[in-house]
Formats: sequence, C-alpha cells, structure tokens
Amino acid sequence: MITQNNRTATAAVAGLLAVGALAACSNGGSAASPGGTAAGDGAAGGTYTWWDPYPQYDASSDWAKVIDKCGQAAGVTMKRTAYDTSDLTGKALLAGQQGSSPDLLLVDNPVVSTLAEAGVLTTTKDSGLSVDGFAANILAAGQSGGETFGVPIGANTLALYYNPKVLTKAGIDAASVKDWASLTAALEKAKAAGFKGITFSAVGTEEGTFQFLPWFWGSGGQLTDIGSPNAVAALDLWAGWVKQGLAPNSVINNTQTTSWQEFQAGKIAFAENGTWQKADAKKNGFEVMPLPGKDGGTAPAPTGGEFLSLPVQKDTARYAVSAKIAACMTDTANIVGTDNTLNYVAPTEAAQKEQLGADGSLKPWVDAVGAAKGRTSDDLGTKYPKISEQLWTAVQSALTGKSSAQEALQQAQTAAKEATQ
Repeated sequence: MITQNNRTATAAVAGLLAVGALAACSNGGSAASPGGTAAGDGAAGGTYTWWDPYPQYDASSDWAKVIDKCGQAAGVTMKRTAYDTSDLTGKALLAGQQGSSPDLLLVDNPVVSTLAEAGVLTTTKDSGLSVDGFAANILAAGQSGGETFGVPIGANTLALYYNPKVLTKAGIDAASVKDWASLTAALEKAKAAGFKGITFSAVGTEEGTFQFLPWFWGSGGQLTDIGSPNAVAALDLWAGWVKQGLAPNSVINNTQTTSWQEFQAGKIAFAENGTWQKADAKKNGFEVMPLPGKDGGTAPAPTGGEFLSLPVQKDTARYAVSAKIAACMTDTANIVGTDNTLNYVAPTEAAQKEQLGADGSLKPWVDAVGAAKGRTSDDLGTKYPKISEQLWTAVQSALTGKSSAQEALQQAQTAAKEATQ
C-alpha cells in the first residue's frame, strides 16, 4: 500500500499479521550496532538482524512473534528493529555505506530500486533467494536493470468502492459502470440526487500520483511520456469531475485516509481506495468493483506492498540462512492462515487460491492485483520518483485551475525529462 509518506497507502499488513498461523521471518541485530552481524556470529546459528517499517507492532505482536518463529526454524535468534517508513530508507542507505546492513530488510517496493542502485541490496541470484511461484507483475516492482532484488510479502492495490444505499437512492446500477463514460454518467446521477459522485486523493505527494495512476494507465498513458494526449485525457477527467461538482474540492488536499473518512459519512456514491479499507468497507456495507479503463476493462492500478530483500554482507555465507528466513515469511501456509479479513493479497498464485477458498469476497482484489503493475516497472527504477513528482504537481495545477491539463502535463513532461537525463 502507499502510506502518507511514500508507501502504497499501507501499513495494511495489519490484517495479514492477525493471522494466527502466519509464520514470518526477520533479521536479527547485532549487540554492538543497530544492524549487521554481531561479533562472533557465524553463518549458522547466532543472531540475524531484521529491519521493517512497522513500529506499531511491538515485541508482543503477532508480527514480532512470527519473525521469531522463522528465526527459530532456521536455527538462529532474531533481533528486529522497526523504523518509520520515512526514516527506514535513509537508515538503510547509511548502514550500507558503513557496512552494517541488517541481514533482512523489508521496504516499500518503490524504494527497492533506490537501494539497489546504491549497492545496498544483493540480487536474488547472488543471495540464493528463491523467486519461484511469485506473480510476475508483483515481482516486477522489485526488479531493476534486469535483476531482481527481493521478494514481495504480499500486495495491495486500488479499486472503486461504492455505497449501495446511495446508488439505490440515485437510481444507479453498479453493473452499468464499465468505462469512463458510464462512470461519469453514474456520478451525474448521484449529483442530481443530492450526493457527491466520487472522492479520491489528489494531494501533492506520492499518494496523489498513486491514486492518479489507474486513470493515467487506464487511458493508455506511459510514464515515459506524461505529456501525451492519453495522459491529458486522464487529467481532464479528474479536473472535469471537480469543476462539475461530481467530486468535492477537498480531493485536492485529501490523503487516502481523509478521502475514506469522507466516504464513510455516507454522502458519496464512489470512492477510490485500497485493499487496506476492506474490513471497514464490510462493516459499513460498502461494495467494490474494479477501476474502469477509459474504454472498458480493468485499469492497471499500482501495486503496493513491501519487499523482503537481503542486503549486502561481508560474510556472504550468511545469505543461505537469511534466504531460509525469507522463504518462511512467504510460505503459503504462513501467509494465508484462517483470517478472512486479510488486507494483503498473497504474492503467489497458490496462496491467492487459498485466500479465495477462505474468503470469496477477496476476488475483486485478487483480480485488481492481477491487473496491477509496479510504479518502477518498465525499467524506470530511480527515475520514477522524479517523474512522479512532476505528475502530482501537474494534477494539483489542473485541479486547482491554475492551468489546463494539457499545459500542466506538457510542463511536467519537460521537467521530468530534464530531471531524468
């Protein structure tokens, strides 16, 4: 998911961690430093360090317990350190420079290419970390320059929630929404009935880009040319909704959290949001459908979720044990469990089938993840954040009326080209 800093809105692993049967892995830490290998530790036995972006889970949590379980299964003691997402990338880069990286590192998928380019992460070929069975489009988020730098622990993405009560009062048939034209027609009906049509997050951060991408990609847009006519069509769609009152002006400053809070109030027909809201949606009687492409079909949405990577170690013999811990984390039996309110879709087809067997309501999300793509895919790597910044700047400019969609995106493309050369 991506969080309000740079994650695909999600510490939504919370639902995943509630699974009692889940067994995870983590990296242990050295007694002398926050990361790296403790003095005297060998490749087998000893302490292995693990860093993750979940400070909300303390030592008594299911998350910490499954990390310990996977360490025990590999014959080692785990030492886990949790950092805020905004701090983790910087600390991982510094540790890599100092030669004190943790044995295992869990980071948001767009960060992988940054750490890989800095030489912090091993490739899966070098570490022996298996990528067998992982869905290609989910795995792609951790690939750069033809190499793979970790494995996903799960994935989330975006879809279109709707409020059946509002749709009924507005005379909207959810099944009629198949493309942009039919969705806009539904929004107009909602407005005519006294409701707002749709809410989303267009905030001037990565969250705004994250939510815009399904419309951008759904138009046929490519991140290598964000000023294309297809891109302009997507931004015109959003700007038109705001101008016509089909979406509230608050979307300009909405995070995904505040957008969802608006939707919860029961006065809006549709809301673009992610897997992490699934449990709350069920509680409120909301339903979900795929985000439509311009001319129909499911629009590709960005994959959110974290990657488990093995940072470079001086003692390369440690990789074998770390790989065992990582395999434990992503094992089907450990990922799925018996909880029917999982917020992550499993990263392997086998585990997804088990999830669907336990909870058929996950099908729209499994389908959405199946159509999703990584933000750094297409070998964009570290170019993506620079392109994304220009994209969210253009969205802000068009939605606030400072410029037309075409002007905003042409300026964005020029700036993105200069920034990525």
